[in-house]
Amino acid sequence: MNLEESIELAVESMGVTLYDITTAKQHDDSIYRVSITAVGGVNLDKCAEVSRMISPILDLDEPLGGKYRLEVSSPGIERKLKSAKHFIASVGEKVKVKDLDTNIHKGELIFANKDKITIKTKSEEKTLEYGSILSASTYFEW
Repeated sequence: MNLEESIELAVESMGVTLYDITTAKQHDDSIYRVSITAVGGVNLDKCAEVSRMISPILDLDEPLGGKYRLEVSSPGIERKLKSAKHFIASVGEKVKVKDLDTNIHKGELIFANKDKITIKTKSEEKTLEYGSILSASTYFEW
């Protein structure tokens, strides 16, 4: 079992879902970010619980080969969509998708499965296969 699988099992045992794991450099700090989601949202207390739960796992299998800072948080209302799982969980939300031709499609995500998505824009319904997507994120109209 790899590190991500261990973290995912630990997170799910706490009633939340692992959304994503990313690493970043901020000044001289290495940051290991774990994003979690749950039905009804994630609060600060749940993030702290998850942090305490996965910290010993990271002590045994250091993710960045040295000193790092662990951050556990919600991916937020406007979040990147990277996997089919992310798209499927975001059906019904507003999305912005850039395709390989760098066209941007904005609208409601009305369908997603393991192969493709469909977005309802102002003028049409656009279906895209995952291989034709450069980047995607949800967005919120204020």
